[in-house]
Amino acid sequence: MPFIRKNYFVPEPTKLFRFLMDQLHCSIHEAQRLIDTRKVFQNGTPITDKGAIVQGALELLLFEPQTQGLAPIFETPFFALYDKPSGLMVHPKNLAPIYTLVDEVRFRYGREANIAHRIDKETSGLVMVSRKKAFEPSIKGLFEERKITKGYLALVRGHLQGEHLIDAPIAKNRTFTDLKVKARIDPRGKRARTKVRPLRRYGPYTLVEAIPLTGRQHQIRLHLASIGHPIVGDPLYGVGREVAAAYLEGLLDSSQRREYTGAPRLMLHAFKLEFTYQEVHYILTSKQPFLQLVEELLSS
Repeated sequence: MPFIRKNYFVPEPTKLFRFLMDQLHCSIHEAQRLIDTRKVFQNGTPITDKGAIVQGALELLLFEPQTQGLAPIFETPFFALYDKPSGLMVHPKNLAPIYTLVDEVRFRYGREANIAHRIDKETSGLVMVSRKKAFEPSIKGLFEERKITKGYLALVRGHLQGEHLIDAPIAKNRTFTDLKVKARIDPRGKRARTKVRPLRRYGPYTLVEAIPLTGRQHQIRLHLASIGHPIVGDPLYGVGREVAAAYLEGLLDSSQRREYTGAPRLMLHAFKLEFTYQEVHYILTSKQPFLQLVEELLSS
């Protein structure tokens, strides 16, 4: 359980942020963030005033990482690379007591380590992390400035022929008339571009390589569905609203998931990162046997 409650006692009036800094050996920024995110309590009530002076019993909600043995597949003094399995969330959602990739990162490298980018829970493959706060801005900057080429493999429905450059703006769905979690193609949205090329045909499906040139939520999934080739196993795009709603409500079992979408998981895999950092050029690839998974799925 990553978030745990710990009890502290402040013997005399003390500024809260100073007490947190002394007890947790953290920076003033980290102390203030604990207060801002309502993780400091007195008498069961969160303290939200960063300038508060406190005395007596306090309760803190702290992230304590747990490990399940997932190790990085590559590391340098600056960053590390994890090969995330499908089904593992990258970050904890709110204060949910569930195991995520952040657990492994902080367990191995300490609280200064941080995820540099995100992939969906059901997407498998490469996730890069900065090992220290000092390296985080430059490593995240590689992604923000599009200096990293990201390669994905996806099994899609239908026979996709020829290379495509999908240039279709994406907006988050902020209305309550549809599934709020779904993004959508919308001329008022942010520009989104994805290069797609077919690699191999598997019966009624096609294995494709997708290279996102921008970084919008669910970009590859939505773009492929928009051209009539939704990703196999996708319970949000390329299926009816009723199926998507049932998935979000946790009402689809694995057999129903496969019946409606073609697979028990999203068949999308982040298989390659290529970039230059500290004057070293890297081409890093996943070790997961995604093609074997495709073949096993189609033979079952």
